[in-house]
Amino acid sequence: MNIKITGTGSYIPDDIEKNESFHDHEFLNSDGSSINDPNEIIVEKFKSITGIIERRYAKPHLNASDLAFFASEKAIEDAKIDPETIDYIIVAHNFGDVKHNTIQSDMLPSLASRVKHSLRIKNPKCIAYDILFGCPGWIEGVIQAKAFIQSGLAKRCLVIGSETLSRVVDKHDRDSMIFSDGAGATIIEATDEEGGILAHESGSFTYDEAYYLFFGNSNKQELCRDTRYIKMDGRKIYEFALNNVPKAMKTCLDNSGVEIKEVKKILIHQANEKMDEAILKRFYRLYRTEIPEYVMPMSIQKLGNSSVATVPTLFDLVKNNKLDNHHLSKGDVIIFASVGAGMHINAIVYKC
Repeated sequence: MNIKITGTGSYIPDDIEKNESFHDHEFLNSDGSSINDPNEIIVEKFKSITGIIERRYAKPHLNASDLAFFASEKAIEDAKIDPETIDYIIVAHNFGDVKHNTIQSDMLPSLASRVKHSLRIKNPKCIAYDILFGCPGWIEGVIQAKAFIQSGLAKRCLVIGSETLSRVVDKHDRDSMIFSDGAGATIIEATDEEGGILAHESGSFTYDEAYYLFFGNSNKQELCRDTRYIKMDGRKIYEFALNNVPKAMKTCLDNSGVEIKEVKKILIHQANEKMDEAILKRFYRLYRTEIPEYVMPMSIQKLGNSSVATVPTLFDLVKNNKLDNHHLSKGDVIIFASVGAGMHINAIVYKC
């Protein structure tokens, strides 16, 4: 028995927010002081570091659970399965449903319960729950689905990553330009086909690193002190990722028994273009091997950072030949990897 991804789906919102939209924002330093550079320079520096040109925002009437439902419908259709045969629905997110122009996170009932309701699944044996694991949440959900299937608790799981980060950002913080909305979904199930999940690796670094990402006050200090926004220590996250993600990827690949030369694609969480490129360089340096051309597809330039949705969305795009110079064939080996709030790291070696 092997455990494979038999269906994928993603929901990419229609509303595009280009970098130019931020030219009229009032960006401030974390202490509330003014930034000397004009916004055009701030935005250009941001683009040169992150690679982001534009990002997607969900329409005001849609929430994270809606995006998760839309992506799930596509994954179910792609897998050609009856939704009533799903044993687990696992939804990775960070903030639940945050309605447009509100500040309250809504996770009652869980997003997974809402998705199951929207899918009109009647089977009470289909267990629906959420996972809070930062940006690596979807990968960790896949690892959990694998464990359920291996143990005999499940035969088929729906694993989703969905987020509307645009609704929890401080518009006076330059980092607000990074975040976006979206959802990706996958069907994971036991199969007699060759391949599937060959190895996985996870880690939680909390001793010194737990608060590299946190909820904090607006940079505009006169705003309501009771309102919190997503904040991060970008430099520490960058250094942490470079020191730890390549090692986790190497451990995972070594445990899979696959040679580095056999890896066709590496799908890393879309947080920062320069950071992902640096992670890739360090990873291949561990094997003293040159980086193959077109090994790392990227979506952040057009889609921004939608947290838990970036990796499953990227996989869906590559699988369906929607990114130039990137495609997958049966038998190809790929690596999924992510890093995020917690601080958590994980990776999967997967054979298509």
